[in-house]
Amino acid sequence: MKGTIINIQHYAVHDGPGIRTLVFFKGCPLRCPWCCNPESQSPKPQLRYIATRCKLCLHCMDYCTHSAITYANGVLQHPFDLCAGCEDRICIEKCCYDALSLTGRRISPDELVEIVSKDIPFYDNSGGGVTFSGGEPLAQPDFLMEVLRKCRAAGIHTTVETCGFAPAGVFHDVAPLTDLFLFDLKILDPEKHLRLTGQPLRPILDNLALLASSGSRVIIRFPFIPGFTDDQVNLDAIADLMIRLGLKEIHIEPYHSLGAEKYAEHGMNYSLEGLRMPEFHEVQQVVDFFSRSGLVSAAE
Repeated sequence: MKGTIINIQHYAVHDGPGIRTLVFFKGCPLRCPWCCNPESQSPKPQLRYIATRCKLCLHCMDYCTHSAITYANGVLQHPFDLCAGCEDRICIEKCCYDALSLTGRRISPDELVEIVSKDIPFYDNSGGGVTFSGGEPLAQPDFLMEVLRKCRAAGIHTTVETCGFAPAGVFHDVAPLTDLFLFDLKILDPEKHLRLTGQPLRPILDNLALLASSGSRVIIRFPFIPGFTDDQVNLDAIADLMIRLGLKEIHIEPYHSLGAEKYAEHGMNYSLEGLRMPEFHEVQQVVDFFSRSGLVSAAE
C-alpha cells in the first residue's frame, strides 16, 4: 500500500498543538476558488514549471520523449496534462536549474511513519505531533488509516485537517485513531456551497454531526474570504450550528494570495486575481462576533 503526498514540513507551530510535522496529502474533492494549495487538488502527480528559474537552455525540449514541449518567441510551453501522465520524465531530470519538478510522490505507511517518528523528541517536549493536511487526507482512506494506526502504536498525537467531504463510514473508522480534527466550515448556504466548491453541503454537515456525537475533539476552521464567506447570514449560521452540536472552538483563517503563483506553475487558472486580503480590524470583528456567541475564537 502506498499513498500520494506533496510535502512533509517539519517544526510547524500551527495546525494543532505543540511542535508538529505536517504531511500534505494529494487529492481533494472540493474546488474552492480561494484554495492556497492548488497542487493538492488533483490526486495524480503534476508537472510544476517555475518560469522565473528557467534559463531557456531547452534541454527539457530536447529530451522530451513525446516532442511535446515547444519554444517560440522566447516562450517555453509545457503541455501540463500530457506531462502529468508521462512516465519517462526525462525532461525533469535534464533540467539544470530546477525549473521543472514533479508535484506528488508515492510513499508507504512505514516510510512515512519512519520520517515522522524522527521528530518524536520535539513532540514529547512540546505536546506536539503529526498533522495530516492536504488536499484532503480522507480522500486516501486506506492509506490514512494505516498511517494513523502506526502513529497510535508509536504514541504520536494525530491531527487530521479535513474539508469534511468523505463517506460517513470513513469518518467512523478514522475517528477512534485521531486525537484532533481541524474541520473546515466555509459556507452554510447549500446552493452557494455547491456552486463555489463543486460539492454538496449535506454530507459535510452530516460528518460534522457524526464527529460531534462521537465525542471526537473538533476545532472548526473558517476561511474568511471577502465577498464569499463573510456575510452576516453565513456567520450566524456557523455559530448556530456549532452551538447546536456542542462545539466550542473556531479558528479564523483570513484570505491570502500566497498560493496564487502555484496555479500558473501547475498549468491552472487562478480566478480570484485582485481579490483583496481582509484588514486586521475586519478579521478582529469576525473573531469578536464568534466570541460574543460564546465560542472560543482566534485568528490564525
